[in-house]
Amino acid sequence: MLFRVTILGCNSAIPTTKRNPTAQLLNVSERYFLIDCGEGTQIQLLKNHIKMQRINHVFISHMHGDHYFGLIGLISTMHLLGRTKELHIYGPSILKEIIQLQLSASNTELCYPLFFHPLTFESSSLIMEDDILEVYTIPLRHSISCCGFLFKEKQKSRKIIKDKIKEYNIPLEAIQSIKEGEDFEYLGQSIPCFELTKPAPVVRSYAFCSDTAYDERIVPVIRDVDLLYHEATFMNNLKERAEQTLHSTTGQAASIASQANVKRLLIGHYSSRYKDLEPLLIEAQCVFPNTELAKEGIQYEIPLSHVVNS
Repeated sequence: MLFRVTILGCNSAIPTTKRNPTAQLLNVSERYFLIDCGEGTQIQLLKNHIKMQRINHVFISHMHGDHYFGLIGLISTMHLLGRTKELHIYGPSILKEIIQLQLSASNTELCYPLFFHPLTFESSSLIMEDDILEVYTIPLRHSISCCGFLFKEKQKSRKIIKDKIKEYNIPLEAIQSIKEGEDFEYLGQSIPCFELTKPAPVVRSYAFCSDTAYDERIVPVIRDVDLLYHEATFMNNLKERAEQTLHSTTGQAASIASQANVKRLLIGHYSSRYKDLEPLLIEAQCVFPNTELAKEGIQYEIPLSHVVNS
């Protein structure tokens, strides 16, 4: 039951020899979700031994090149490798036109179905759902329309204790209702469901906040998430520059994490001016101690946990 983020790119607009533009791979129970796709993402997937054909959903936060310039290459490689599974892309509506133009210019007719899902940026909305996961947008404040993404597991049922089935002669048709919280009647006694079941895993969540100025409006959307990625392009002494470019500082990212009561904070989207990232980490930890640096090739896992019976 994995819930793991792998950082593929952590730099801002200009790549360096050691840091690539933004891209992340979220693995939820062996379902792969690509978040942004900056230049060089394919190479980073290969370096991290991630099979790109297992990616079925790609989320693009906005139309600045460092967040999507790698997408057409990825789409093309999937085609050249003979992909047959459909690929779903969630992004600004103009992205569909751009990709179709690039495919048309190379006279490429994909051998797999490609579906585009246009995003809206006014309010948080559900954009994808399957049997284990929901994905919501997080409206952000940037120089062009931009949103982050909230990935949240669906609540699972409690697990029946096998020995209790035999002990209380529980019929098959009653098991599901017990797992969902109903007590069981046995020989005139009401057996509490908590005695018959183990607690369900706690719902896990990950919030990806791409390019954004400091904006407290996102706090209710990301409240209590297990792991928050929030851009921190600049250190605090460049707060004015952050305002001009509608980006965030280390202190501002940490303040958002504190207000939202998140469990862990990852900062990233570093300006290329910073060779040493430790000063950025120190600044953020002064406000929100449980802060880590997003570093390429590093995996950040949200462990499975269970609630205690009440």
